[in-house]
Amino acid sequence: MRRSDRLFDLIQRLRTASRPVTAAALAEALEVTVRTVYRDVATLQARRVPIEGAPGLGYVLRRGFDLPPLMFTDEEIEAIVVGARLVARTGDPGLTAAAESVLSKVTVVLPEALRAHLAAAPFFVSRSGAPAAPAASLSVVRQAIRDERKLRIAYVDEKDARTERTIWPIAVAYYVQVTLIGAWCELRRDYRHFRADRITALEALDETYPSDNGRLMQEWLALRKTPPE
Repeated sequence: MRRSDRLFDLIQRLRTASRPVTAAALAEALEVTVRTVYRDVATLQARRVPIEGAPGLGYVLRRGFDLPPLMFTDEEIEAIVVGARLVARTGDPGLTAAAESVLSKVTVVLPEALRAHLAAAPFFVSRSGAPAAPAASLSVVRQAIRDERKLRIAYVDEKDARTERTIWPIAVAYYVQVTLIGAWCELRRDYRHFRADRITALEALDETYPSDNGRLMQEWLALRKTPPE
């Protein structure tokens, strides 16, 4: 758990507690050490979160405290809107749906005045962009990258040559007119870029590949200007 998430969770637990909560109880709930709880409480108190109590006695959150509403500047709101609309140009349905979900969540927590600006932001982003990849779920590709799992693909190159390959997916590169999958290709024994719209079949395998602590990504980044097959 990220520290920012843990601090938020600590506040929420104190908000809902009916009596003082000991550091030991908080540590167990947050799956951290008691020493970490002491440090987190001190950090929140330094940020003027009204937590009262002391080690050994327990902690309470002064009544009436609430987290402030999520605030953005006008410029930040416009960046969110434009960014979400640009995601739709990637041809990745999973990311497009996620972007819409982000907009919905942000809209709910914004104050009314900022919410109106988010809903009516005066920007237009062309929907033309990378072609969809009907046979290659980019959500599956992104999950395979997170899990470091190999993919088996059927591919048609620009000369209409058809091959079946096992690849180690490393990254997805979203360009305006095309989406590329950067990978190590077992057939070619080298790094390759594959256009997502030229993949005719895709299967995630149970077999994993070694990422070597980011070595594959670093090597791919050094070669990312290589044209797609």
